[in-house]
Amino acid sequence: MSPDPSRVLVVAATKAEAAHVPDGVRLVLTGIGKVEAAALTAAAIAESRPDVVLNIGTAGALRPGLTGVFLPSTVVNHDLSAEAIRALGHEAVDEIAVPGGDGSVLATGDLFVTDPGARDRIAERAHLVDMEGFAVARACQLAQVPFRLVKVVSDAADDSALEWPAVVDACARLLGHWLRDELA
Repeated sequence: MSPDPSRVLVVAATKAEAAHVPDGVRLVLTGIGKVEAAALTAAAIAESRPDVVLNIGTAGALRPGLTGVFLPSTVVNHDLSAEAIRALGHEAVDEIAVPGGDGSVLATGDLFVTDPGARDRIAERAHLVDMEGFAVARACQLAQVPFRLVKVVSDAADDSALEWPAVVDACARLLGHWLRDELA
């Protein structure tokens, strides 16, 4: 059963990624990065109390051959020093299960990944990398609002990431098609 489009909140980092979101769907643009994504998602949830949050956006592929749309089952905060925080006796949430996913793992961090060494380290734990997914998921988790992450591969998390402006519209079209199908 599809969610009621009037009760859905779509969250995207940029206008370009959300260019093909269907009319009539509530959309929040957060800006790039975890802080902006968490803050604006939390505020939008408090304001509208949606039935579900759909975080759409682009992601870098951390492994060869990954293309298309992914619905991650797990999202990790890859640039949090969770082990060190836990060693100090504090809780550190650095992994969230995402219901209804496809088995892929998304790594989120404020690092714009273009370095092959950084990519390979993150790939030990994840398939894809972005800059907002974990933050949106954590805001939803704390507000007890169901959520899904919908990411389309835009690059190979290397120098090709710098070509994002040239490919983002094609990615946004795929995200728009996915949303129309999901909300039909």
